[in-house]
Amino acid sequence: MAKNRLLARVFLGSLNCFFGFFRHDFAVMPVKKVSVKWTAKLRDSKDLPKYGDSGDGKFSKKFGGGRFVIPAPIEVDALMKKVPRGRLTTINDLRAALSKKHKTDFACPITTGIFSWIAAHAADEMARQGRKRITPYWRTLKSDGQINPKYLGGAEAIREKLEAEGHSVIQKGKRFLVKDFEKKTVGPKLK
Repeated sequence: MAKNRLLARVFLGSLNCFFGFFRHDFAVMPVKKVSVKWTAKLRDSKDLPKYGDSGDGKFSKKFGGGRFVIPAPIEVDALMKKVPRGRLTTINDLRAALSKKHKTDFACPITTGIFSWIAAHAADEMARQGRKRITPYWRTLKSDGQINPKYLGGAEAIREKLEAEGHSVIQKGKRFLVKDFEKKTVGPKLK
């Protein structure tokens, strides 16, 4: 016990020397790194799709009224896979295809966005395993043509992938937008 206290004092003392302006003791806890299996998350449907009614609360004011679907992650991934090279799609295009398939008024925008993010991570995981045919997540844009900066590698990496496929990307402030994306979008369809 005394040895552990001595090691802690030595470590904390070295922090005080390194950061001379600190005069506080810091507790150091070991951090366990958790490995996420994105392909498992993608395939875990959690009893989805589910259906709901937006009612007349905040949800309906923001996204519209009527019946909606919460899609399964694999459905979002399947739609993203259908976007061919040189073409693009948006989250709203995915939502429209999902609502048409499920015969609802709209698809939940929150879960559709989250599931596209999971699909992107799963595609990266598969690419690191050596798979060549992965979901082309970089072809899925935000509804205004903006590159999703939350996809792997951030906006710069997605920009490079899109420019390699012949798209023009312009920067406005911190945002990256695909020029004339409306002319290149395709509405993928689920069977």
